[in-house]
Amino acid sequence: MSDTHAHHHPKATWSTAASATLHCLTGCAIGEVLGMVIGTWLGLGNVATIVLAVALAFVFGYALTMRGVLKAGLPVRRALKVALAADTVSIIVMEIVDNAIMITVPGAMDAGLGSGLFWGALAFALAVAFVLTVPVNKWMIGRGRGHAVVHAYH
Repeated sequence: MSDTHAHHHPKATWSTAASATLHCLTGCAIGEVLGMVIGTWLGLGNVATIVLAVALAFVFGYALTMRGVLKAGLPVRRALKVALAADTVSIIVMEIVDNAIMITVPGAMDAGLGSGLFWGALAFALAVAFVLTVPVNKWMIGRGRGHAVVHAYH
């Protein structure tokens, strides 16, 4: 057992970190886009739209991880614990970065769903969030945390 711990499987390579981050980005992006679309469609203010987008990013991020570990046979409660351990820090970093960018880009939040500014800013924000989250995930995987906890169930 200590031998496994000493090797920190899976290995904390940049490739493993990028793969874990891409997985996280997928859930975050689904939730983020859905939240932005719903918030804009309902005419919510920027703060309410961001809160909705962040909440949905967490829901979809966790749901994607849970889908995989539930397939591996884990009970729902255990799958939720694995998803929380695997994705929480990654989602937090990603959401802080991409929402900070969306707020910072002049007019992006108010541009509307038919606007290239809105979608361009969101794509840029998610790309930057990905780049800044990869090193965080690499560091965590190297310590047997974050996405490393999921690999036992793949």
